[in-house]
Amino acid sequence: MSFSSAHPSLLTALTARGYSTPTPVQAAILEERAAGHDLLVSAQTGSGKTVAFGLAIAPDLLGDAAKLGAPGAPRALVIAPTRELALQVQRELAWLYAAAGGRVISCVGGMDIRREQRELYAGAHIVVGTPGRLRDHLEHGAIDLSALAAVVLDEADEMLDLGFKEELEVLLQAAPSERRTLMFSATIPRPIAALAKQYQKHAVRIAADGEAQPHGDIEYRAMAIVPRERDLAVVNLLRWFEVPGALVFCATRDGVTHLAANLAERGFAVAGLSGELSQAERNRALSALRDGRAKVCVATDVAARGLDLPDLGLVIHADLPRDKAMLLHRSGRTGRAGKKGVAVVLVPAPARMHAERLFGMAGVQAQWMPPPAAEEIVGRDRARLADEIVALAKDAGDDERAAAAALLAVRTPDEIAAALVRLHRAQLPAPEELTVVGARPARAPRRDGDEPRAKGAPFVPLARGEGGGGAVWYRMNLGRMNNADPRWLIPLICARGDVTKDAIGAIRVGQRESRFEIAGGAVAGFEAALAAGTGTDRRNKNVKFERLAEGGGDDDRGGSPRGPRPPRRDDRDARGHDDRPRPPRRDDRGGPPPRKGSFAGKPRPRPGS
Repeated sequence: MSFSSAHPSLLTALTARGYSTPTPVQAAILEERAAGHDLLVSAQTGSGKTVAFGLAIAPDLLGDAAKLGAPGAPRALVIAPTRELALQVQRELAWLYAAAGGRVISCVGGMDIRREQRELYAGAHIVVGTPGRLRDHLEHGAIDLSALAAVVLDEADEMLDLGFKEELEVLLQAAPSERRTLMFSATIPRPIAALAKQYQKHAVRIAADGEAQPHGDIEYRAMAIVPRERDLAVVNLLRWFEVPGALVFCATRDGVTHLAANLAERGFAVAGLSGELSQAERNRALSALRDGRAKVCVATDVAARGLDLPDLGLVIHADLPRDKAMLLHRSGRTGRAGKKGVAVVLVPAPARMHAERLFGMAGVQAQWMPPPAAEEIVGRDRARLADEIVALAKDAGDDERAAAAALLAVRTPDEIAAALVRLHRAQLPAPEELTVVGARPARAPRRDGDEPRAKGAPFVPLARGEGGGGAVWYRMNLGRMNNADPRWLIPLICARGDVTKDAIGAIRVGQRESRFEIAGGAVAGFEAALAAGTGTDRRNKNVKFERLAEGGGDDDRGGSPRGPRPPRRDDRDARGHDDRPRPPRRDDRGGPPPRKGSFAGKPRPRPGS
């Protein structure tokens, strides 16, 4: 299929841009059944939907005319969730309607609102904006929606997720009832279907690219990691793929700042995008990404909306997506316009089942594999270097060959090759050593004095010699008098010492203090985190940790030196009560001991006596 059924003025612009064959969503828009109707379209990010809805609204704006008339009240309104996406849509529609004399302006948050008001007063054919800013202009009387022939909601599901339902309703209610309403969304969840039912009339449903197999040009990979090694895994992935552009997603602003700083420290050309940046800072970061000065973008989900980075071949989910829509939205930044892309999801080992359910709900077939190891990256570097040398040698000039001959006269080929490898490696960030996920310590029998763990807890005591070098005992100044319990001591230990739950062995809660084991292989990192204060816990600084001498966990059961020991597990019955025999109590009647204030050994008085 070709663009032959498109409006002639837009066909001129498409030909000038080199468009010859429409994408599936563009072809569906041009079909006769879609002409003149409201549309509910599910199309993935990067499927060419901006040009698609530009083609769809052309008959409403141009009719049979070759050019648009003088700009005045807008004839079309396009609403997008973020300013980056709105600005991208404005640029696309500007060239698409250039031959038709169309004036397309943007109204987005973070820009000069007075300049936007002046542009609205001057008139426009198409206005593209974000919901909040468009509502501001509407309430101040700067925009007149009475002449609208079409309203487009781009990425409608994302706008609802961001809490713009009220703004959308205000704008749609202010538009004429005779307008066309086009909704584009990656998925059609229940809230989108309800919005369509309320504001659309006999909408034509279009499912482009097949919803059952989303992102056919994207290869999904899932990699289980130790939670504390997330940043190291990102380093190795960037080194393994060596793509011209990569996008790394974090769940929070702090995560973006931390990961971007770690990557920059290791030598990556990186730019961070989060909601705390000013518009000027965002513009500088985006400019660096588009012109190639930065090859890695670390961003939150909201900040990455609307990004159209050149040659983006890799998306890394450093933090697990919240739901299937977020998984698809993030991954859809790569594999665009027929190009192939890779989406890698880093899965903390305890969250593997959750990740598998997420893939199943999204209809994604993810290949599970370990993250690339340092040795594998070094081997791949050797192969890349050999290919680069072969490619460069083909185009070598006479002066370069003369310089090579001079070098060979004074140095051996082995020396020259070694120097070349050193120079090549000096330009690359060093790969990181990662822990192999999957091996869990063997379950050992519980020893006397071990505090029973919470029901369902998957942790087991560490046997002597386990974990590389034997378990080490530590003490903390929390006990039963502080309501200490293993269920909340475990997260505290993990956060303070930057270890996983598998590194913790037995926990013994005493009256004034508690003692716990750390596997030998995790001791060095645990003590380094304690000394440097690099753990994630910031609220319990009054809790002190101290390493005990060898056998410290066996010599003291964590109880007070005064008073009887706490009951062992084998002293308790099925209901958890202490079953040890007690000395007989004095009782004249041989029955249960008298309660305080009772008439012990005396006949109970009768009423009236």
